[in-house]
Amino acid sequence: MEPPLPSGDETRTRPRATLYVAPFLAIGLLNLVVLLRWGLDPLWAFAILPPILAITAIGWIAFRHGVGERPQ
Repeated sequence: MEPPLPSGDETRTRPRATLYVAPFLAIGLLNLVVLLRWGLDPLWAFAILPPILAITAIGWIAFRHGVGERPQ
């Protein structure tokens, strides 16, 4: 049995989700760079970076699956 082919709507949601989440990732990484330039211990980067990436991934998944869209 073959898996169903993605519809045209599913293939368009990935770039759109990336477009929606990219500013949040950029702001988080810029914030991290600013903190490191101010003299924060580089070890803190390992503590700050995972939550930034996790929230970005959760946001991408949410936008990918249509959060905020009305059911049909």
